[in-house]
Amino acid sequence: MSMFSKFIVLYLIPAFIFASSFEPVRGKNGMVVSASSIASEIGCEILKKGGNAVDAAVAVGFALAVTYPSAGNLGGGGFFVIYFPDGKSTTIDFREKAPLSTHKDVYLDKDGNYIKELSQQGMTSSGVPGSPAGLLYALNKYGTLSLAEVIQPAIDLAKNGFKLEYRAVNSINGYNKRFNNYPSSKKIFTINGEKLPEDYLFVQKDLAKTLELIKKDGNNGFYKGETANLIVEQSTKMNGYITLKDLEEYQPVERIPLFGNYKGYDIISMPPPSSGGIALIESLNILENLEINKKDWGSSEYINKLVQTLKYVYADRSKYLGDEDFYYVPKEELISKKYAETISKNVTNKAISSKDILPGMHGDFESKETTHYSVMDKNGIAVSATVTINSSYGNKIVVEGAGFLMNNEMDDFSAKPGEPNQFGLLGNEANSIQPGKRMLSSMTPTIILKDKKPYMIIGSPGGSTIITVVLQVILNVIDFKMNIQEAINAPRIHHQWYPDRIDYEKYSLVADVLEALKDKGQIIGEETSLGRAEGIIFDSESKVFWGASDPRAYGKAVGY
Repeated sequence: MSMFSKFIVLYLIPAFIFASSFEPVRGKNGMVVSASSIASEIGCEILKKGGNAVDAAVAVGFALAVTYPSAGNLGGGGFFVIYFPDGKSTTIDFREKAPLSTHKDVYLDKDGNYIKELSQQGMTSSGVPGSPAGLLYALNKYGTLSLAEVIQPAIDLAKNGFKLEYRAVNSINGYNKRFNNYPSSKKIFTINGEKLPEDYLFVQKDLAKTLELIKKDGNNGFYKGETANLIVEQSTKMNGYITLKDLEEYQPVERIPLFGNYKGYDIISMPPPSSGGIALIESLNILENLEINKKDWGSSEYINKLVQTLKYVYADRSKYLGDEDFYYVPKEELISKKYAETISKNVTNKAISSKDILPGMHGDFESKETTHYSVMDKNGIAVSATVTINSSYGNKIVVEGAGFLMNNEMDDFSAKPGEPNQFGLLGNEANSIQPGKRMLSSMTPTIILKDKKPYMIIGSPGGSTIITVVLQVILNVIDFKMNIQEAINAPRIHHQWYPDRIDYEKYSLVADVLEALKDKGQIIGEETSLGRAEGIIFDSESKVFWGASDPRAYGKAVGY
């Protein structure tokens, strides 16, 4: 059984499309949707006490580090997309960075062969964490409450513990052997090496101490002093690359969002080092030239158009996208309507093989264990946030004495051009390893405006599948007129150029559609599960918030 297949068995709800109501959660004053019911409730309480959406998003971020250890984190990174009621918007990039001692060939042997274990396992796989710095930056610049107010719920949860429901227990126990490889992880995620029981009281004293240090000293409570020393000690002991200088010099970056438009709706999404915004807008631009009717959902005609579009978009991703602080990314060209129109003319009723599609501009694979959350307050501030530690539970190594897991994000670089990473994505020089560089991501936190007012907040985990998941949820709402819960519940498909195949969810491809796609020349891949979207729709006329959490996991929408 593959890593991803295990993930499906352990983590997701069978027959998910029937596992939850098709009615979204209703709120009159605000909405928080995340992959953790406890974190969503904390975020909503922050809104109730007068905090804005940024305050709530930061509180949710810290809470997820406690309640959702497979992806919520202090040892990873992520992105915020923020919209303000005056029409302004911004993004915060707190993606992890390559340690200063790394270089382009750090994962190659003397003969130039890629050693994938070094980029995927152990402390050699860890980039410099950005999550604490990003959350604190957002709070300090755009929040209204104190750090003590937004972080205390997470501290209390870590210190006093909370009961793990059965799906969380199954997820943790699925990595029991891996956790047992590391004494620091064994201490937290097992009971003397044995698996955890259902309703286990999950207490994380070391993590509570780390959060207390952040509460007391802010950035210095993580990037300097005791916690920084513990990170470097763990890294050094296991031949990793992170140093005190790496931690002291880490800074998040505020970036101008990417803007697009689809059928009159304004798209606001994440720029590089995320590939998500460019890929999403490029996809929507292409599809805008292709006829999509409400009655076409699930048909071979619609799926063929979607797949052909994605092949071109992921081909461009492989060549042109990376950290633009280090490499020129032709953003405007890739998201131009003219470029999309050129591509759309190549989308025919017959499949074009991926080998015949090259990165365009002429007429890598990433983990599925990420988490997304969406927040909107009564004053119209919206936050779309996606965070990750790459693989489920990152590199599976808890920092001894600090209580949090480290990421294995270095695998998101292209360690060798043309060499796929652990999830099959191809990359090129734009995403090569350089000291201090941010690795490319597929995270796609997105905000959509209708009539220049916030309408949809959406995002998903899923590594290379994030882009296709977010795209399909948006299409389900705008083109197929689904409510946000229906749009998220609906089964999905995925194609990423290479491997040249359509992966699909249960119930997404009925028998005659499968045969019709094969007749068109499409290759059918694996039945799997794709993403776990968390979304909000705001009805500006009735002033009602509609929240939806993906039934593929066990999150919650909480409004008031």
